[in-house]
Amino acid sequence: MQNEKRQNIFFVITMILMTIYLLWRMFFTLPWGEGVLNVIFGMLLIVAETVTVLTTFELFFQKMQKKRTQLDFPIVPPEYYPHVDVFIATHNEPVDLLYKTVNACTFMDYPDKQKVHIYLCDDGARPEVEELANQFGIGYLGFPGNKDAKSGNLNNALSKTTSPLIATFDADMIPQHTFLMKTVPYFLLSTFIKEGEAWRLRREDEMDEKFKLGLVQTPQSFYNPDLFQFNLYAEQGIPNEQDFFSREVNILRNASNAVAYTGSNTIISRQGMIDIGGFPLNTITEDFETSIRLQQEGYITYATQEVQAAGQTTTTVPSMIKQRIRWARGIIQSLQNTRAPFSEKLPFWTRVTYVSSFLYWWSFFNRLIFILSPILFALFDFQIVNTTFWQILIFWLPSYFFYSLSMRYLSSNIRNQRWSQVIDTIFMPYLIWPVILETLGIREKKFKVTNKSRSNGRKWMSTLLYALPHIFLLLLSIAAIIRYASGKYGIALFFSSIIIFWLVHNMIALCYALFFMIGRRAYRETERIRAQEDVTIRYKARNLQYEAKTVDVSEQGIAFYVPYPIYLPEKETISLVVKSERYEANLDAVIVYVKQDGAGWRYSATVQPINETDNRQYMQIIYDRKHSLPEQMNLWDTAYDDMLRNVKKRVVQQRSDQRKMPRLSMELPVTFTNHSGCILRSFNYRFFSATGLHGNISAGSIVMFMTKSKIEVILKHTGNTTANHREVLLSVENIDDIVERGLINQLLNDLTPPQSESFIREG
Repeated sequence: MQNEKRQNIFFVITMILMTIYLLWRMFFTLPWGEGVLNVIFGMLLIVAETVTVLTTFELFFQKMQKKRTQLDFPIVPPEYYPHVDVFIATHNEPVDLLYKTVNACTFMDYPDKQKVHIYLCDDGARPEVEELANQFGIGYLGFPGNKDAKSGNLNNALSKTTSPLIATFDADMIPQHTFLMKTVPYFLLSTFIKEGEAWRLRREDEMDEKFKLGLVQTPQSFYNPDLFQFNLYAEQGIPNEQDFFSREVNILRNASNAVAYTGSNTIISRQGMIDIGGFPLNTITEDFETSIRLQQEGYITYATQEVQAAGQTTTTVPSMIKQRIRWARGIIQSLQNTRAPFSEKLPFWTRVTYVSSFLYWWSFFNRLIFILSPILFALFDFQIVNTTFWQILIFWLPSYFFYSLSMRYLSSNIRNQRWSQVIDTIFMPYLIWPVILETLGIREKKFKVTNKSRSNGRKWMSTLLYALPHIFLLLLSIAAIIRYASGKYGIALFFSSIIIFWLVHNMIALCYALFFMIGRRAYRETERIRAQEDVTIRYKARNLQYEAKTVDVSEQGIAFYVPYPIYLPEKETISLVVKSERYEANLDAVIVYVKQDGAGWRYSATVQPINETDNRQYMQIIYDRKHSLPEQMNLWDTAYDDMLRNVKKRVVQQRSDQRKMPRLSMELPVTFTNHSGCILRSFNYRFFSATGLHGNISAGSIVMFMTKSKIEVILKHTGNTTANHREVLLSVENIDDIVERGLINQLLNDLTPPQSESFIREG
């Protein structure tokens, strides 16, 4: 409560200071006597500042109303849960991607699962997709011809089904098992009422006829890093770029009932869809327009904050840019189709929100103006703002300071002002022209499904071409700083600090854009997801068994942690049983590398489920969980930290660790039975490394020693040395016999110092 009060105080102070600043800019700083071009650029800068500030004010107002617009979550008896149709919309996505979504849908909890009707809605009418539906025993609704794109596909599904509620999922969006249980009950608020701490059926005189819930939207979430996280080496430093809209902006729009339907992870009222005539056709963002039309019919659209499904985000720069262009054009189309900013069917604050939605897409043009303005002043002597240094400090500095702090409150540490500017700078060159064209009514009508194939993201030279506008602006900024700061010292440099500040500020965003476009090579085809689940490891050929914990899981591999080194042979198949609270999967595995991890050891293996049941269970172990990517920013990371990390990662060659056996360090003097000896320095089951060899031992010699538990170890001098040539390699000739006799763990105990014995135990 105290934080909320402080937040609102900051919002009010910011709005007052920014209003004073904008009024001062409008009435006292335009360069009227400096020529036409100066006046034009001066007015463009004021308009850009005003639009940016006003769209933020709208979010401030929404944030201040947030607590009052949250719906109660009803607890209702199982028999009142209605039938639900689940639509999985597909166009040309591969079957293996659809498999994971369909599989997850079949595992969704519901009081009576016979009331859940799952359909693959295939507008390509592909035989392999119909076969997948038959494999899972779900409905198949083929829709050949791709008429009216996704809207046509979903309208076809609407016409062939009857349930009062509809869940929609994109082909790649994998729901958690809780999805229906966390969304469907909201639709029973018109039937149930809270009395004290309990919920009961409403009496006839308590029925709320004005409460019509049109849809419940859960956040769009992703299990793989987006390009901002991946290309900028920030997987653990920043949330997904779309989190700011899904988990902050869309939640705030509950206050004005302007929540956007984002096409997936949603429950929709069938009656609502009937009332608006189905999914709209004359737009390339049918989802966004659906929510507007529901609101115009008096329905509530509600967004929740808890992630209930996750999918794949686009992994190539060209596909991401095409995606954003489609969103920009589609949203402007839908606002024009529905006339939402002027619609008398919508309340005042809903219309204000849609004005803000339209103006948001002009933020990229605003960013260009913000980057060009100090360049024009410092490099080309344009007089865009007619003011003095001290006036800027009085009017701009306090407002900018409070604006930056308020942005932190606004975004709940999902996004800060710096990252907003970086994102706008990256997209800027490619969104300005489509936004202008669409605003003028020159439409893009063709629907393009976003390409999410990772293998296409490896040709960095081609994506670097997308950075040419950023490189040009960066060079102009550098030239502007050199020219403007040249010959200035002391007080003169102090008075020039604001222009230099903005030039450097913009250059940082342009450097981010350059690193983003250069990208980063992707080595994995499937995403590793952090997970701590129980693993039982069995090496049946030697009757060995161990217990471990997973570190991460993926479709093709697994990493698990054990507190002590265990013997698992390379290139041989072992068995893993992975268990979570809900699922259990049997896997064949082959160890690919081992490394020390703190006090214990991490083993990584390729895996293959034993059969179809295990495959379905393993897919759920991987995906039916809260994803492991960050949900908040690392507030300790500065722009300097980000830049340094990107330079280091791109310059310093990463060392690849490909050991397939654990390597145990030691310092153990031994005497062989032939009275020769050495000091054993390390052991990896197959080899010892040794120094200080003395006596009758040379390349090819066979020697033997006994451990303190009387285990006979037979060694052969290989004649080879370690990579640094300091230690001789001795192969263990009877390791298979030691393992077969069940003595391998005792051998480890004998080789380790007494203080380490406690962590080496029998499996």
